Amino acid sequence: MRILIGMSGGIDSTYAAFKLIEEGHEVEGAVIAMHEYTEVDEAKDAADSLGIPLHIIDARDAFNRCVIPNFMSEYTRGRTPNPCIICNSEVKFRILADYAAEHGFDRIATGHYAKIVEKSTAAGTRYAICRAEDTAKDQTYMLWRLPQDILSRLLLPLGNSRKEELREEASAMGMSAAERPDSQEICFIPDGDYAAYIEERMGPSLPGDFVDDEGRVLGRHKGIIHYTVGQRKGLGIALGERVFVTVIDPEANRITLSKDAKNGNKILISGTVFSGIPEPTVGESRELLVKIRYQSRPVPCTLTYLGEGRAVIQTAEPVRSVTAGQSAVLYEGDVLALGGFIDGTE
Repeated sequence: MRILIGMSGGIDSTYAAFKLIEEGHEVEGAVIAMHEYTEVDEAKDAADSLGIPLHIIDARDAFNRCVIPNFMSEYTRGRTPNPCIICNSEVKFRILADYAAEHGFDRIATGHYAKIVEKSTAAGTRYAICRAEDTAKDQTYMLWRLPQDILSRLLLPLGNSRKEELREEASAMGMSAAERPDSQEICFIPDGDYAAYIEERMGPSLPGDFVDDEGRVLGRHKGIIHYTVGQRKGLGIALGERVFVTVIDPEANRITLSKDAKNGNKILISGTVFSGIPEPTVGESRELLVKIRYQSRPVPCTLTYLGEGRAVIQTAEPVRSVTAGQSAVLYEGDVLALGGFIDGTE
């Protein structure tokens, strides 16, 4: 097959391309240039080391249209977004798939740690994401918004690979990418100061009150974009005891601090995308597993579909610091069933 693989210059995408070449495919690379920090030169070096062509796809307009406004507006609404999830579905994978279709490629590929499986349903074949062999590196959580038309064309060569073994093998082969560290934080804000990034573009976030659970004023915060639910460090207030951000109220410009992080077991989600299961009927319930953040462990739950992309998740045990704007990703065994954006708890 003729395959177009997204390349960043890192070890994962480089080794994934190598595996596809070893399998006998005709492989070409593509680097999706989304912002000034895209490592185009590193991707060129990686492609050159494999002896394959590299396409440079300018995606800056799409990134600035789809990812940045959502990222900034979510914080101003007191929510905590994950821009990678929006970028994967709206920019990175979409543009890679469209470019591949326009230029005669049979499939697309990336170096994500996950698998693609086919599932037979009454409505026909569905393509779903499945957790990787290397559970510590599994990236299914970040891919829940990918639609069927992309999943049906996607190859994930690292689904059965383990990162440390992969890095050792790549190093032994002399791949320069083997020594590159894994990417961290927000790719378009390399210093990690997302609040400064937003304020530079939207103006200062207005200070307001910190309050306790009874509404008593404890002090002043420096603007709601600087805080997230569950945060306990860097609050800028000394109360003589440990406290957590439990509520961010953008309307009142007020942040509630509590002695304990709030636990909940009824989570409301919207914007659902169904992968491993078809969209249920309104009122239908399913027994699944749910993760409410990338590094959390899956917990048993009951999903009840409310229609129009909305659902309620009842967890078997309380989960801590449910954060609006983050994603709830649900699994049926190891297969990603669906995901949705967290709106809050009931």
